[in-house]
Amino acid sequence: MEEYLVLILFGGFFALLLLGAPITVSLAGSAMLAFLVLEKNPIAFVQIAFTSVGSFPLMALPAFVLAGALMEAAGISKRLVDVAETMAGPITGGLGAATVLACLFFGAISGSGPATTAAVGMLMIPAMAKRHYEKSYASAVTASAGGLGIIIPPSIPMVIFGISALGMAPPAEAIAKFGQFDSVSIPKLFVAGVVPGLVMASSLLVINYLISKKRGYRGLTENWSVGDIGAALRRGVWSLLAPVIILGGIYTGMFTPTESAIVAIFYTLFVGIFLHRELKFAALLNSLRTTTWITGRVLLILFAATVFGRLLVEQQIPATVAASLLSLTDNMYLIWTILIVFLLFIGMFMETLAAIMILVPVLLPVMYMLGADPTHVGIVLICALSVGFMTPPLGENLFVASGIGGSTVEEIVARIHPFVIASVVALFVIAFFPALSLWLPKMVGY
Repeated sequence: MEEYLVLILFGGFFALLLLGAPITVSLAGSAMLAFLVLEKNPIAFVQIAFTSVGSFPLMALPAFVLAGALMEAAGISKRLVDVAETMAGPITGGLGAATVLACLFFGAISGSGPATTAAVGMLMIPAMAKRHYEKSYASAVTASAGGLGIIIPPSIPMVIFGISALGMAPPAEAIAKFGQFDSVSIPKLFVAGVVPGLVMASSLLVINYLISKKRGYRGLTENWSVGDIGAALRRGVWSLLAPVIILGGIYTGMFTPTESAIVAIFYTLFVGIFLHRELKFAALLNSLRTTTWITGRVLLILFAATVFGRLLVEQQIPATVAASLLSLTDNMYLIWTILIVFLLFIGMFMETLAAIMILVPVLLPVMYMLGADPTHVGIVLICALSVGFMTPPLGENLFVASGIGGSTVEEIVARIHPFVIASVVALFVIAFFPALSLWLPKMVGY
């Protein structure tokens, strides 16, 4: 029966996808078919789906989406870009470097890859085109750096991973072999994402420098100007304080990630209305519409993916996968290599949040059996899926950058492969050296 259920779940899922069904329908349809084959009460399907959105941490999802949308409307993202530009100064490929830095800053606010690409790209792609950067290259830099939005905390995928992993206890055999595992928490994931996010960003900065040097993309100025940097910092001080307040409050324990998202909303409203005076009523309504659309889409996926994952766990499919994989090898580096290649492939075809909710019940037991820290597993999973934002055919950031810059997706793909390679190299470094993810959480007491 177990083999048949795997065939029904995954076969039905991919068959519906090939027929053009939305991912929510594909997940729900295959899960409902499995329910009927197992002769389960279909009402249980609805009950599981309903309770999946009842967790307190999940409230952070719409709040962070709204905070990111408001910050763009309030002029916060524009000022962050200005700061990044002045800091890049005379560096070869300075505008490309500024784009990566701006995505790094904005990622500490939005928690979304496409949102980061859109907010930074609307300002930076035209600016790079004016400086004689090839438009397709400018779009490629922006699309690749936009993936940092889900690694730099606060991150919506980290919230989803935390919720998915919280209900999964380590197998008894893993506890007997390695002892108790550290618990997973969303604040700990947020802290753990900082250093890996910087590693991924550094890889993009290096590649941008090498390509810019080859193509003659010069810096913005001859020398750094202390006056210009100071002026940009003065104009952007309230924008720079946003991630400091959000992350500082979480790291110091003043408030939870969910509460920090509410703080971010009120902070943005105050700055946008009373300090920058750029947040108008029409922009506020548009931010609410954007939040409603994105949140509704994510929650529908969560409904279906939770039931799908519950069926996998109930039928002990993750344990079977773990046993099969461990029968091949117990070398941690080889296992990581297999999983990263698999995750990069999945990221090319599947939406990030759906992939997390489907894969966590399968992959986490495998990594527990190898003694891996679940927080480190979560960071590697999210970093791997972030590469999917810039790889076709799904590649959401590619389409966002294409719409903003005017280059075709094919033209952007032709320029983006060096950034993909650099990101994959950084990903292997993060996976093979767990201390990069776990050092900072230990430093702050997690």
